[in-house]
Order: sequence, then C-alpha cells, then structure tokens
Amino acid sequence: MYKHILLPTDGSHLSNAAVEKTLAFAKEVGARVTLLSVLQPFHVFSFDAEQLESTRAEYERNAPEHAERYLAAAANRAKMLGVPCDMLTVWHEHVYQAIIDTAAAKVCDLISMASHGRRGLTAMVLGSETLKVLTHSKLPVLVYR
Repeated sequence: MYKHILLPTDGSHLSNAAVEKTLAFAKEVGARVTLLSVLQPFHVFSFDAEQLESTRAEYERNAPEHAERYLAAAANRAKMLGVPCDMLTVWHEHVYQAIIDTAAAKVCDLISMASHGRRGLTAMVLGSETLKVLTHSKLPVLVYR
C-alpha cells in the first residue's frame, strides 16, 4: 500500500479536516507523512487575503511564521498518533506545481489534500489547485472535501 504521503495544507478549516483524516489513514496503513506549506511570492494584485492585508515586507515576514504554526500543529497531531512526519515550507509561484515537484523530490507515493469546492465564477477566477494537481500529477491523489 502507501508508504509516504505528501500532505499539503494551508491551515484552513477544510485543510485541517483533511490533515486529521490523512493522519488517521497514514496510521492505519503504516505510512509516513510529509506536511507541506506552499507560500506564493507577494503580488500587488492578488486574491489572497494575506497579501491584500499586508505590505510586501510584512507578508514575507509573517507568511512563513503563519505556515510554521499550522504545520507544527499538524506535526504535533501526527506525533500523538505515532505517525512519522516531516514538515516543509516552499516558496513557489504555482502551488499545484510545488505540490507535484515536492511529491517527486520526496519520493511520495500518494498526495492527499483538501478541496475547497469552489464553483462557478469563483472557481474560474481563482482556479482550483486541487484540480490542477489531479490533472497534472502522475501520482494518485486522495481528495477530501
């Protein structure tokens, strides 16, 4: 079965639910997990609330700290469940590509992630990182919704 699961997370409520379910699954199958946070470079024009509320300097200082907090919380949960876990934060322009590249670099055999379930115009404008991972990944992708 699966031995190494890549688990991208953004600290959102839905993503945290996927973390819980993935860690339970990893424990069940005896897999280790790599928790991943992908931070995008600052853009003046953005749909990301963190970027809209910050200056470039604030964003570049606060984003890694924020990622560290939610990754640490997920890693603590993994430790409580006895699931071996690594944490990784990467900066990348395209979240989906960072997920796929990290899965390959870490020799993962499954990507497990949440889908925010955006529909209509929101999905067209913002896109779906989950859909892009599903479309471009050569690895199996487990989606929690």
